[in-house]
Amino acid sequence: MEFCDFDLLERTPLQRDPFDYVVVPDFIRAERFAEILADYPDVPGPGSHPPATLDIRGQFARLMEELRGPKFRAAIERKFHIDLTGRPTMYTVRGFVSKRDGAIHTDSATKIITVLLYMNERWQEDAGRLRLLRGPDDLDDYVAEVPPYGGTLLVFKRSENSWHGHRPFVGRRRAIQLNWVTSQEVVDSEQRRHHVSSRFKRIKQFLTQGRAAAGH
Repeated sequence: MEFCDFDLLERTPLQRDPFDYVVVPDFIRAERFAEILADYPDVPGPGSHPPATLDIRGQFARLMEELRGPKFRAAIERKFHIDLTGRPTMYTVRGFVSKRDGAIHTDSATKIITVLLYMNERWQEDAGRLRLLRGPDDLDDYVAEVPPYGGTLLVFKRSENSWHGHRPFVGRRRAIQLNWVTSQEVVDSEQRRHHVSSRFKRIKQFLTQGRAAAGH
């Protein structure tokens, strides 16, 4: 059985106000969610971490193969009326957010489609819920608020007005981000940047744990 409910994605209408997006709760099938979560990689702190710095294995690896496969690409092409032929993908994994995360932005112009898949079992907090906004100045001027749990899928077409952000939250918040981008050069550059950042955080995590073990 597939991890993703492609029929549900097909049935969910595209929203066009104020930019093109679709939100699909329970896109990950409920009976597959726990097994993917069991193989979710250990992420060393906040920020986006590329797969090269993580232990990508088991059912999580199989989920990513499905998301990077032709069936999901074709579904996104139909939904957004876009041709992604020859456009490469890249993905990063998040496990935590810090108080600096969530600032309002549109994503970089090198991104064509942004996919966010939320992998938290539940979410009680008001903070940390991504809002799709009408402009760059007001988090309360939103058209949709995305629940970051249970395999909820958000996909949007990047544009000059694809504003989004969330109220600051500090703690565990699992999410996968996948993008179709303009060129392979973008993939290489972004993966190098995230690789350096992720390695630094891994070292920082190791040193912090060492000091704690030593009683410092």
